[in-house]
Amino acid sequence: MQITALYRHPIKSHGREAMDRVRLEAGQSIPNDRRWAVAHNNAKADGTKWAPCANFSIGSKAPQLAAINAVLDDATDIVTLTHPDRDPLTIHPMRDAEQLIAWVMPLVPQDRALPAQVMELVGRGFTDAPFASISLNSVASHHAVEALAQSALSPLRWRGNIWFDGAAAWDEFDWLDRDLALGSAVLRVKERIKRCKATTANPETGARDADTLRALNILGHQDFGVYVEVTQSGEIAVGDQLELL
Repeated sequence: MQITALYRHPIKSHGREAMDRVRLEAGQSIPNDRRWAVAHNNAKADGTKWAPCANFSIGSKAPQLAAINAVLDDATDIVTLTHPDRDPLTIHPMRDAEQLIAWVMPLVPQDRALPAQVMELVGRGFTDAPFASISLNSVASHHAVEALAQSALSPLRWRGNIWFDGAAAWDEFDWLDRDLALGSAVLRVKERIKRCKATTANPETGARDADTLRALNILGHQDFGVYVEVTQSGEIAVGDQLELL
């Protein structure tokens, strides 16, 4: 098995960025993954600790967010966002929070909770799970969903961190509580990922154009990918082997 792609999402639900390699630290998520998040005006989160997705402006509620791409300058914390319907925006998420909120406002439904505040959580980030999670996704399982949906689908719909190939579809569901060696790091498989309507949006256009949840439900669940936790620090890179320990 081999790593085929790596991604981080500097601002939760507001763009993804491909990487060639990354150093993982035990007990942390991918560095700068979901470091920032846009809280809506009904949020109960205060930004001092992890909070559930329901507090934030996310793709399941605002599909247009799926078409955002992001580039983060690690030295300056400056993020550049692009979207097919918006001019590019280059900002520091905290210092330029008002600009970020104004930029994203036309991309969200106006009849529900609206973007209101940018929050930052250094280290573990506002990942989707209560622990410092990293999502691991199988290329073979993605192709299995394409077959069920009878449609070609971009893997970017799943907002994954690590993609791998070389195993049979859905093998990863049998790895719960097992350890994986990737590069010089070791990760523990924690749980399956239950998917939401965010995956129905096209990552190029932001339009809902594929019923990924219906395709998964053919199998009797709505799960795709697994959450893993870093137990041994190390560097991983595209092309590295993945070994089940």
